[in-house]
Amino acid sequence: MSSDKVVKQRTIAKEVTLQGVGLHTGHEVTMTFKPAPEDHGYAFKRIDLEGSPVIEADANYVINTQRGTNLEKKGVRIHTSEHVLAALVGLQIDNVLIELNAPEPPIMDGSSKYFVEALESAGIVELDAEREEYIVKDVISYTDEESGSEITVIPANEYQVTTMVDFGTKVLGTQNATLKHLSEFKKEISDARTFSFLHEIETLLEHGLIKGGDLNNAIVYVDKELSPQTMEKLRVAFNKDSISVKPNGILDNLTLHHPNEAARHKLLDVIGDLALVGTRIRGKVIANKPGHFVNTQFAKKLSKIIKIEKRNKVPQFDLNKPPLMNITDIMKKLPHRPPFLLVDKILELSDTHVVGVKNITMNEPFFVGHFPGAPVMPGVLQIEAMAQAGGILVLSTVPDPENYLTFFMKVDKVKFKQQVGPGDTLVFKLELISPIRRGICHMQGYAYANGKLATEAEMMAQIVKVKNE
Repeated sequence: MSSDKVVKQRTIAKEVTLQGVGLHTGHEVTMTFKPAPEDHGYAFKRIDLEGSPVIEADANYVINTQRGTNLEKKGVRIHTSEHVLAALVGLQIDNVLIELNAPEPPIMDGSSKYFVEALESAGIVELDAEREEYIVKDVISYTDEESGSEITVIPANEYQVTTMVDFGTKVLGTQNATLKHLSEFKKEISDARTFSFLHEIETLLEHGLIKGGDLNNAIVYVDKELSPQTMEKLRVAFNKDSISVKPNGILDNLTLHHPNEAARHKLLDVIGDLALVGTRIRGKVIANKPGHFVNTQFAKKLSKIIKIEKRNKVPQFDLNKPPLMNITDIMKKLPHRPPFLLVDKILELSDTHVVGVKNITMNEPFFVGHFPGAPVMPGVLQIEAMAQAGGILVLSTVPDPENYLTFFMKVDKVKFKQQVGPGDTLVFKLELISPIRRGICHMQGYAYANGKLATEAEMMAQIVKVKNE
C-alpha cells in the first residue's frame, strides 16, 4: 500500500472519559480524550493545576525516561505518556486533547487496550486538512553506546516497526515482534502489557514507587530466587493472600496474551515514544533492544531532521519553461530600472502568491564594492529583490499599475540562512499573509538558492497612486 493518495487528518467524534490509578503515584486519575482541530496534534492538559496548563506531546519536552517517558513544560509534568500516545497512533488519530486531573494517565492493565477501546467508542472522524507525513528517503540511526540499544528507520511504503529484545536472562531471552500495518495495532499489539523483573520491583518498592502497581497491570518476570521475606513484601505490596511463581517464571496470577508479549510491549512503547516526533512517519523502524531513553533520543533526532528539511524545503519550479512575465513585461509593471531592477522573470502569479527569479552575475554593480575579493550579494538587496517580486503581486490587483508606486511599511522576522554570490539563481516565493486591503499588502517571503532557503522575511508594503501633475 503506497500512501500517495490524499489522507485526511482525523480526530474523535466526541469526548470519552476513563478512570484508573497512576502506576507510579498510586493516585486515582480521571482522563478525558477530547476532539481537537486540524494541525493540533496530541497534547496533555492538567486540569488539576491553576490555569490548566497544556503540554504538547513533543520529544523536546522529555525530561527523563525512568520507568516511562516523562514530559515537562514550564515546570508542569506528565508521567508515563507512551501507552496513551501509542493508542492514538495505532488508531491513526492525529488530533486529540488529553485532559488529566493528575500528573499521569491511568495505567489500566499496563497496555493500550483500554485506551483503544475508549477511543473507538468515541468514534473517529475526518477533518478537512491533509495529514502530513515524513517520507523517509535515507537511513537514519541512533545508537546508545552504553546499552548497545539502536534504532534505525529505513525507507518503506508505510509505517512499520520491528523490535528485537534480549534481556540476557533465562526466564526471558531473545524475542522479536513486528507490526507491518498500523491497522494491525489493535489486534496484535494494543493488549501487550508492561513488564518488569523481580529485582527491579524490589528496588521500586524500596523507593516507594509503583504505588498503583498490582499484579493485574504488570507482568513480573522472576529472574532470581524468591526469599520468604521478599515473598511477604510482595504479598503486602500487591494486597494478596499469597504469592507464587508460575512454571513459566511469571509471578502469580497473570496469563500471557502472547508468548512474545514483552517484545510486543516494547514495540508498543516505540510507537508511543515516536509519536513525540509530531509527524507521521512513512518508513520502517527497526529497534534493537529499545528503551524509553533510546526511543526518545531517536525521536528528538528525527524531529530535528524533519524541521531542517521543512525549513529548506525548496518548491520545485521549472526554470527552463517560458516565464509568465519576462524582463520587458516586468518593466511595464514595476517603476524600477537597471541597475536597480532586481527581478528577471516571473514564473507564477495568482491572487495570493508570486514566484520570481533573479540570476546573479559577476556584472552586478554592487559586487564592485561589496567584498570584491569574495563577492556576496548584500542581504538588504535580497530583501529588496523579494519586495520587487511582491510588488508584481500587489500591482497586479490594480488595472493601471504604471500609475502606482510600492513603498515598504515594515520588514519583520528577517533571517539570512546562507550567502548568495555570482552564478547563483535566486528564486523568490511570496505569499499573502492576509488579503490586500486599501492597497496594503502583508506578505511572507522566501528566497531560495542552490536548493536551500537563503533568506526569509515578513514584509508589509503599500501601493500609492502617483499624482500626475
